[in-house]
Amino acid sequence: MDQTHASSPLAGAVHDLATEVVLALRSGDHLATVCGAAGIDEENRTGIAAVRVIGADLLLPSVLYGRHPHPGDVAVLDRAVREFPPKPDAPAATAWSHWHMISTLQRMAPPAPGAAAPGPYAEPDVAWLEEAPWQAFTHQLSVLAPLAVPAAPSAVRRAAANRAVDLARGFVRAVRRRDWLQAAGAGRWLAAIGGEPASLGLDRGLDFVELMGGHDPRVTLHVRAARLMGETGVR
Repeated sequence: MDQTHASSPLAGAVHDLATEVVLALRSGDHLATVCGAAGIDEENRTGIAAVRVIGADLLLPSVLYGRHPHPGDVAVLDRAVREFPPKPDAPAATAWSHWHMISTLQRMAPPAPGAAAPGPYAEPDVAWLEEAPWQAFTHQLSVLAPLAVPAAPSAVRRAAANRAVDLARGFVRAVRRRDWLQAAGAGRWLAAIGGEPASLGLDRGLDFVELMGGHDPRVTLHVRAARLMGETGVR
C-alpha cells in the first residue's frame, strides 16, 4: 500500500481518508469532519472517488458510536453516490456497496423537516454470493466489509450469518496467505455476526492481523470496527 500510495493520487487519497476514519474511531470524536481532516470537499473529484472506495465507512464513527455525522461528511458521501453510480455491467459487489451507501445516508442523515423522504432502494441480487465456494465467499465479503455494522440488516449479512464457519475458514486462509486486508474484512464480519468456532481465537487473530498489516489504514479500520463491536456486544 505504501508504494501505491506514493504512485497514485487516488490511492493516496484513500490512504489519507482511511487514516482519518481510524483516528475518529479511536477518539470517538463525532464533531470532527473526516473529509475535512483529509482535505476533501465536494469539489475534489479525486477525493470524491476515494470516498467511493471507502464507501459507507466514511460515516462509520457515527454509526458505531450512535452519533450524528458531520454535515460535511454527509454531503461528500451523497456527492459520491451521485457522481459514481454503478454501471449496468458493474460487479455485484459494486452494486451492493452503492446500495449500502444510500441506505446508510437514509438511516444516518434523514431529510430535513418538510422534505420528501426518498423511496426505498431495492437490494441487489445475492444468489451469486450464497452459492460461492468458501474461498470466493470470504473474498467477496471482505470487499463488502463496510456492510458489517450493527443494526444494518441485508441479504449479504444474512448470507454471512448462515456461513460463519466458511467465513472462519476464509479468515484463517487469508492470514496464512498474508492477505491482511482480506483477513481484516473477514474478521470484521465475524465480529459483526458471531457464530465462529471458539477454536478460531478471533481476538488474538485480529491482533496479529493488525500487527502485520497495520501499515495499511484500511486494515486498521476493519480491525478497530471489529473490536468496537466486540466491546459493545452490539451486532
